[in-house]
Amino acid sequence: MDFESKWQNIDAPSEKVYDFLNDLRNLEKLMPEQIIDYKAEAQKCSFTIKGMTSLSLKVEQSLPGKLIRLVPDGKSPFEFELLAHLKEDNAKTLVKIQLQASLNPMLAMMAKRPLQNLVEIMADKLAVQNF
Repeated sequence: MDFESKWQNIDAPSEKVYDFLNDLRNLEKLMPEQIIDYKAEAQKCSFTIKGMTSLSLKVEQSLPGKLIRLVPDGKSPFEFELLAHLKEDNAKTLVKIQLQASLNPMLAMMAKRPLQNLVEIMADKLAVQNF
């Protein structure tokens, strides 16, 4: 399944937005309130989704000013990747958050709404960050 936020217009150059997103210590600022116990280094992070599961992520791919791809670091309840797509637009940046997940039908029914909300919340919170 594929979950995508709408494109957000951010009033900052793509280099600054990319630097912010590429440091996973900043990712906590974009997480919904259900995320607890957030711990991070520059290229890895771990957290707990309240009442559900714990996850660890790492930067798998990073294309300056264009893309950041996060994948599970260790065991995960399902296969997924979290992507941030960036496009330079004059002195501004367009950003879209995407989550691609391999979910069985039962898990897909339960997780569809929370995962869509996750990408939308992350994109909305990114749009109001000070760069």
